[in-house]
Amino acid sequence: MASIFDKLEPVIKRYYDIEASMATPEVATDFEKIQELAKERASLEQLAGISRQHVKLLRDKDDLAAIMQEGSDPELADMAREELDGVEKALEDLGQALRVALIPTNPNDERDVIVEIRSGTGGDEASLFASDLYRAYTRYAQLHNWKIDVMDTSPSTLGGFNKIVFEVQGKGAFSRLKFERGVHRVQRIPDTETQGRIHTSTATVVVLPEADEVDVKINPEDLRIDVFHAGGHGGQNVNKVATAIRIVHERSGLTVVCQDERSQHKNKTKAMAMLRARIYEAEEERKAAEMSQNRRAQVGTAERSEKIRTYNYPQDRITDHRINANFHGMPKIMDGYMDDIIDALTSWEEERALSEAAAS
Repeated sequence: MASIFDKLEPVIKRYYDIEASMATPEVATDFEKIQELAKERASLEQLAGISRQHVKLLRDKDDLAAIMQEGSDPELADMAREELDGVEKALEDLGQALRVALIPTNPNDERDVIVEIRSGTGGDEASLFASDLYRAYTRYAQLHNWKIDVMDTSPSTLGGFNKIVFEVQGKGAFSRLKFERGVHRVQRIPDTETQGRIHTSTATVVVLPEADEVDVKINPEDLRIDVFHAGGHGGQNVNKVATAIRIVHERSGLTVVCQDERSQHKNKTKAMAMLRARIYEAEEERKAAEMSQNRRAQVGTAERSEKIRTYNYPQDRITDHRINANFHGMPKIMDGYMDDIIDALTSWEEERALSEAAAS
């Protein structure tokens, strides 16, 4: 009968193959290759530890069984029997730990992220809701000691955002914020509403894992870079020196703009980071399309056009439609205390992935 531990064999072989490769002179002098292998080795470290523990427990089990079978010392045999019970329980617990460890992880989970919020249907109210979401994510980042860096903004006339793009830097940022991708719908009475009617508006959130130059290689010849004057509210020129940057990646047709920094160099650096993230996402989506939908690494995330959550202010209720769960305490949640929602989505993602791993 096959054991769950049989699944470790190819993984451990790969782990030691990586270690052997990293020790070879040709790889040791190749920075990009070393970085790539080190990242893969780190992803297998937990399974390698479980494998070592499994080997030790099996050895202990055999030794204890031999003592019991020898039987010349009844007292020693009784002690061995008690220890054997503990070893068998440890093997059972280790098997469960292995099942969890074998859940496919998203390789992007530890990356920094680029988040884009765009107002959707609902006019000015939608732009105000986009601003509310930005504030919620900013507060959430602060609570997790993450750093926020605004990359591009398009303010609305009432103080909201038609669009805002920002970077979030911090451990596990993508693993938490990836669940925010999709359409967010809000139901509330706007401050400008005199009849007390509830309005429905939407905002779309895109969450991109940040990619570095090792992940995405861009040929400079594929780029068209335009420099222009940054515009302020109402379109007025707020900078006499042309510092805003527009980059067009002609091979893919992707365009990014960054104008929030006063320095042209800083705007270009941010724009390139945005472009790499978009190219990386496009490649990830291409790979995902080659797999069946239920085996995507981002199990809990949504398509950009999928409605994922409704914020009902009059009833103080947030509904996440992916897990059909309601959460109350709107003011606190919108002040960044979103872990209850994200924890529930993480558990749901893990349960689905565990079921798929067990079936494979």
